[in-house]
Amino acid sequence: MRAALRGTGRDIVLSLSNNSRSRLIDIAAEVSRLAQAWRTTGDINDSWGSMSGIGFKQDEWARYAGPGHWNDPDMLVVGQVGWGPKLHRTKLTPDEQYTHISLWCLLSAPLLIGCDLEKLDDFTLSLLTNDEVLALDQDSLARQAVCISTNGDLRVYAKGLEDGSKAVGLFNLSANTAPVTVMWSDLRLSGKQTVRDLWRQEDVGVFADKFEAPVAPHGVVLVRIFPAP
Repeated sequence: MRAALRGTGRDIVLSLSNNSRSRLIDIAAEVSRLAQAWRTTGDINDSWGSMSGIGFKQDEWARYAGPGHWNDPDMLVVGQVGWGPKLHRTKLTPDEQYTHISLWCLLSAPLLIGCDLEKLDDFTLSLLTNDEVLALDQDSLARQAVCISTNGDLRVYAKGLEDGSKAVGLFNLSANTAPVTVMWSDLRLSGKQTVRDLWRQEDVGVFADKFEAPVAPHGVVLVRIFPAP
């Protein structure tokens, strides 16, 4: 298939699906030489269990990500979704949808819109068009974020960006609001750093040593961290 597509002389992306029960990770090195993208999981659905179960188990794929090489944890399940003739509003809560988009962008995943575009509401459109959030996914280094800190149901994901800044997601997988902290030492940073909230598109402030924020149940605080002036 790869040879046939290349033989056309056209720019074509070969994306491989993974709907079988086999562990594609076992042959990931071979797959990454054959295609530009590959599914890392079975099919997603619009439930917290499915989305979080997929999104927070991608670390083992990180070494295969890079320019022209994309780990694909399946489509986005926001907006009006459905399989077959019946469409319904996603069962993910607003905070879970913020988590979904934030995590997929941190993972440098292909952003495949899985909803009916004719029925886009303002909230879903805002999720899909925040340029500062999308910039994490489209960063030219194409690195995949990995979990750098775990505290019970709290997770911190981070990845380096082309301009030297860090993208960090503070995630709360629990059912209660909780403070989540990222330490500069875990990011291999030192000194005062400016923290910018990407969903709100505003600077939060300058911090030394760490940044902590309350995170809603199943929610996220998505930030970019760079040296203070």
